[in-house]
Amino acid sequence: MTTPDDAPKPSDDQREAAYAERCYRSPAAIGAGVLLLALGGWLGIDAAVRGAGRTPWLAVAGLLFVVPLVVAYTVRPAVWAGQDRIRVRNPFRTIVLPWAAVEAVRAGYSSEIFAGGTKYQMWSIPVSLRARKQAARRQVRASLDDSSQQTSPHAPLGGKPLRSPADQAIDEIRELSERNASREGAQGAPHVKWAYEIIAPAVVGFVALVVIYLVG
Repeated sequence: MTTPDDAPKPSDDQREAAYAERCYRSPAAIGAGVLLLALGGWLGIDAAVRGAGRTPWLAVAGLLFVVPLVVAYTVRPAVWAGQDRIRVRNPFRTIVLPWAAVEAVRAGYSSEIFAGGTKYQMWSIPVSLRARKQAARRQVRASLDDSSQQTSPHAPLGGKPLRSPADQAIDEIRELSERNASREGAQGAPHVKWAYEIIAPAVVGFVALVVIYLVG
C-alpha cells in the first residue's frame, strides 16, 4: 500500500503546468463594459427602429463606432502568463513576449512590461493607489498585532507582506519571467499584432458619422 510519503511528487514542469496560462483581467472593467454595451445597444437600437429622417443612420453609425471602442477598453484587455511566454492583449493590439525577451516588469502608476527596449502597458492589470494604501495599512495593523503576540521582542513576524491585487499580479509575473527565462521554449523576439477587427469597424463608423453629418 502506498503511503503519502511514498506517493510520487510532482515534477517542476508539472508544478509549472498547474500555474501556466494564468489569466489576469479586471472584473470591474468587464462589468462596466457589459453595462455600457447594454445601455448603448438599447438606446441605439431604439433610435434606429423608431427614429425619423437621418436618425436611424446616425444611430447605426454611432453603434458601429462606439461598440468596438467600448469592447476594446473594457472587455478585451487580458494578460495570459504561461511557462514560455506572456501574451498581453491591450485595446488595439496583442503583444506576445517570450520570457527571455522580457527585461523588466513593474507597477508604478500603471502596470508595465519592458522588452526589446520598448515599454508595453498591461491594461487588464490596473494599478489602484487606493488599494495599495489599504494594503499598506492592513500590513501595519497585522504587524502590530503579530508584535503584540510575540513572546520575544526579536522574534520574526510571520506571513508574507500584504499587497494590492495589482502588485500581487506583477510579483507573480516577475517571478515567472525570472524562473522561465532560460527555458528552451521561452526564447525569441517580441511579436505585436494589431487588432484590426476592432480598429476597422470603429474607423468605418467614425467615417460614416462624419459623412452623414456633413450630408445631412
